This record gives sequence, structure tokens and C-alpha cells, in this order.
Amino acid sequence: MKTWVIVLIVIAVVLIGLIIALYFLGKRAQKKQQEQQAMLEANKQTVSMLIIDKKKMKLRDSGLPQIVLNQTPKLMRGSKLPIIKAKVGPQIMSLICDDKIFDSVPVKKEVKAVVSGIYVLNVKGLHGKQTETVPAKKKSRFKRALEMAQEKAGAKPLK
Repeated sequence: MKTWVIVLIVIAVVLIGLIIALYFLGKRAQKKQQEQQAMLEANKQTVSMLIIDKKKMKLRDSGLPQIVLNQTPKLMRGSKLPIIKAKVGPQIMSLICDDKIFDSVPVKKEVKAVVSGIYVLNVKGLHGKQTETVPAKKKSRFKRALEMAQEKAGAKPLK
């Protein structure tokens, strides 16, 4: 047999082994995530709070308790998390927010939040009108250039 055929067979076997290993690791991670989600759902409670500030910051700069920092994996300590500083009752707390709702959390407003430990799962406005803060999409270079050309020509801009 030719050597390139043997090399090709070895590469194929290694790739198949890698795919099988990733499949089982993914299944295990999915089970773990479902267990954590069930635990969050079991411990959730509704709390009224005043949102002071919200930022995406590194875990060690967030002001969370030292126990939380010690329990997080070393790889996660450098990543940025959505952190909310809120006044819950008489004390000011730093809470971790769910990534899905972070953009819709109003700042300097009193809200009713569904909280599980230090994790904010959901936020509903309490006073005043509900404002959805959706960030404006950044225009592509082509659209900006097209608008500038239309402004110079005196035509109506496209939307």
C-alpha cells in the first residue's frame, strides 16, 4: 500500500474518535446545564430592587463576594460577565444577570426581578412606563457610503 493511503486512514480514525468524544462530552455538559437550570428554577424568588448600574466586567472587578470568586473555575475568572449593581432593601448588592435579559434591564429604575441567589433571571418594570432598551444596529460601510452619496446628490435616503 502507498504511504499516503495509510496516513489518510490514520487521520480518518483520529477524526472519528474525536467526534465520538465530543458527542459524549456534549451530552454530559447538556445534562449538567439542565440540572443547574432546574436548581435555579427551584430557588427563584421575586424581589423589588432599584437598579443603580449595569456593566459587563471581569469577575474579579465585579465586587462579588470572595466565596463566589473562589468557587468559579480558573478559566472563567478572566471572562466578562453582565453585572448589575442594585439596591435590594437597605443594602447595595452586585448581582450576575442573565445574558438574554441584560440589554432590557433599565438603569436607575425600580423593578421587580426574579432572582435565584445572586443570579438575576428576569426583570419587569415596576414604576413608570416600560422602556425596552434595544441597541441601535451599526450600519455597514456600504449603507453609510450609499447614504452619504445620496445626501450629496440630494436624493431621499433609503431606510
